[in-house]
Formats: sequence, structure tokens, C-alpha cells
Amino acid sequence: MTQKDITFVADFLTEHFNEAPELYNRKGKYFNVERVGQYLKDEDDDLVSPPNTEGNQWFNFLKNSTHLKESPLLFPYYPEKSLHFVKRQMEGVIDRCLQKPADVIGKSVHQAVCMSLYKTSQSEDSTPQLFKLPFLWNDKTSNIHYVLFTILENSISKIHILRRHTDTSRSVSNGILAVDFGNFLNNSINESSDSRCYSCLDAHFYDDETVTVVLKESVEQEGKERVLAQLPLS
Repeated sequence: MTQKDITFVADFLTEHFNEAPELYNRKGKYFNVERVGQYLKDEDDDLVSPPNTEGNQWFNFLKNSTHLKESPLLFPYYPEKSLHFVKRQMEGVIDRCLQKPADVIGKSVHQAVCMSLYKTSQSEDSTPQLFKLPFLWNDKTSNIHYVLFTILENSISKIHILRRHTDTSRSVSNGILAVDFGNFLNNSINESSDSRCYSCLDAHFYDDETVTVVLKESVEQEGKERVLAQLPLS
């Protein structure tokens, strides 16, 4: 080590580990702790070495401002507390701010329509996840809201399209329909329906008029074919 390194360490120890008689009545706090670490302790005790805010331009500005001094828009400053304490205080304030909108929005939501998609067993433990790939799309031109999804039980080759008018008092034709991808890529009608059967891996709206789907061959074999298809919604 160079003399400069030794001096640096000595200065650090001198500054942070001097005896502090005013702390003797605190359990285990006979020396000043390192000033960064004290802010990270997850406890409500006051800081052992609170920061010196004298000369801080922001605090001086607030102190001299009649309007800002008591403003409810400014988060209160706790110079004696750690960052964990301040974090909990801020989380509490944010939770209170969000509670009122949550209540108002929750009371404004109501059920527009109910339709049965499938039935499962009564036991919740044995109920499989049958509803997959829910993707939402809002066509602002025609004010139609779409939901794309698949039901895994016995229709893995189908994708379902549910559509509703954004004005819940109005209805649309073909509110829900299914597109079957089974063997539509076969080159001729003579091909076996089992030889090239496709299921849907994923589906998204590409734009208001086009749906993009990722298909795979259902046959369990190496090198199963994947197909990216663009389908017109019409």
C-alpha cells in the first residue's frame, strides 16, 4: 500500500469511528456507523448520523416560500429516517391515492353479456387450464372490440373470435365464431386429413382487417412444420 492509501483509510476511520459519547445511552451504538449503510437499514429507528442540510439550496428555497412551505403536493422530508422508512411512507400515500379511483372505476364496471364457452368438473383442483391466448384488439374505425382465444380441450385446431360493439346497447352479427385450421394447408382433397393437421400456437391482430397466426403440425414427429399465416378477417 502507498502512503496515500494508508492516509485515506486513516481519515475514513477518524471520520466515521470516533467515539460518540452522546450515543452511549443507545444499545450497541457507541460509534458512528458508515454514513451510507445507515440509510439502507430496514428499521424505524432514527439515523445515527443524520445528514447536515445546512446550506442546501432546496431546503432554503422551501423555508423562504410562503406557499410551498405547507404545500400538500410536496412529500414531507424525514431527515432522521432511513430510506426504507421513507419508502414505506410513500407506498402508503400512493395506496391511498389509488384507492378512490379503484372504487369509482370498480363501481362503474358492469356485465354486458354472459356466454358459456365450456364446462369443467366441479372439483377446482382437477380443472385444467382450457382458455388460452386471450388477445384483445379494439377497432376504433368500426367501434368493435375483439378477443382472440383458443380452447384446448378438444378444439386445438380452432381459434375463436369474439366481437362486441363498444356501445354495449348495440349488438353485432356473428358475435362469436371459430376458425378451424385443421388441414386447410393440404395440397389436394385426396390427402389424408390426419397427415397434415395444424394447431394454433399464437394469434394476434395485425391490423383492423388482418389476423396473424402461428401454426404447427399436430403430428408428433421431429422437425414439425411451423407456418406463419396472415388471414383476412372477412
